[in-house]
Amino acid sequence: MAAVVLTTAAATAAAAEPASEPDAPRQQQLVRLVRQDCGSCHGMRLGGGLGPALTPQALADKPVDGLAATIFHGRPGTPMPPWRAMLDEGEARWIAERLLAGFPELPASR
Repeated sequence: MAAVVLTTAAATAAAAEPASEPDAPRQQQLVRLVRQDCGSCHGMRLGGGLGPALTPQALADKPVDGLAATIFHGRPGTPMPPWRAMLDEGEARWIAERLLAGFPELPASR
């Protein structure tokens, strides 16, 4: 019984730990994904379009966990698709955190 409690407590603690941040090349891929793929519905500057604006002002009252869940799982019954085939939950959270802070621009092409 004690082992079950310890295992459950360890699993809960592990789930509460933040995921590691994507490395720099992956961050660039995620910025491109958001700017191009998400931008096709949310506006290329993320100011809104078919989908709502994804600016810090528009998302100010939204919790990061809820935004990450929406990115990862989508919104059934709406045009918002799940992105879990292209990123993991930690990356969805990284995107949500960046959206709340003001999403980076695409890197300049060389």
